[in-house]
Amino acid sequence: MFRVMVSHAKKHPSLIPLFLIIGSGGVGAALYLMRLAVFNPDVCWDKKNNPEPWNKLAPSDQYKFYSVNVDYSRLKKDRPDF
Repeated sequence: MFRVMVSHAKKHPSLIPLFLIIGSGGVGAALYLMRLAVFNPDVCWDKKNNPEPWNKLAPSDQYKFYSVNVDYSRLKKDRPDF
């Protein structure tokens, strides 16, 4: 498959940016899925030691990828402990 792409790129150099953009999009999507699987509090990989990981989040933990108007360092705890 890679050999075919290289041969097409040699014959048609205008395809090189297309291959680069498609490849970087695939790598970016894979990295984002890996980030969601590892750092998202809704995903539980170890059910014996930490069955509810979302309960151990502090209010100052930022788990969103991008937040517009919220400064997580100034938030205070306003919920009970379970």
